[in-house]
Amino acid sequence: MASKKTIKSAFESMMFTWGEPLDVKTAADVFDITKNEAYEYFKELQTEYEQEGRGIVIREINGAFQFVTREENADYIERLCTPVKAKKLSQSALEVLAIVAYKQPVTKGEIEAIRGIKCDRVMEGLMNKSLVEAVGRSEAVGRPVLYGTTDTFLKNFGFTSIRDLPEIDDIESAINIDVEAETDHEYRGAEGCEGQMSIEF
Repeated sequence: MASKKTIKSAFESMMFTWGEPLDVKTAADVFDITKNEAYEYFKELQTEYEQEGRGIVIREINGAFQFVTREENADYIERLCTPVKAKKLSQSALEVLAIVAYKQPVTKGEIEAIRGIKCDRVMEGLMNKSLVEAVGRSEAVGRPVLYGTTDTFLKNFGFTSIRDLPEIDDIESAINIDVEAETDHEYRGAEGCEGQMSIEF
């Protein structure tokens, strides 16, 4: 069996080559080790990168790991990659995305009941951006499709899992509050400058 040092070194190379979040089981199978062992090695690497203050950090996304750039270096990367392609979500898209994130799994009917208007076009746009996906069917009459957020949503918004979402007591009321402040979350993967999304809750 390969040494821990060899495995961790290989995991670094695999994350760099893979680009997308590398699933722990996929990495474990390469070395014929358990998922728990592989997860521990990834977490050790994550800690080492953080302690050394490296420009690249390791982000965990639903049991998978990926190289991303350090948030504090965003301004320098932006200067290097100018012009950065901007991807902005409309207020309607943000409202629907918030409902899906906090109510998932949720049907279109339930989303529309909260917002009071149809959301077919908005949902189509969110699915095209891979932020929302069908996750099953409801047991209600007609068995409508249930929707939830994706790993792309977690990655783009900087969350490790859905549990990281800020607590909101009442999503129905929250989406009707006009917020003047705008928060920008940048997202970049191992390939370099992927873009920037303006998020306005």
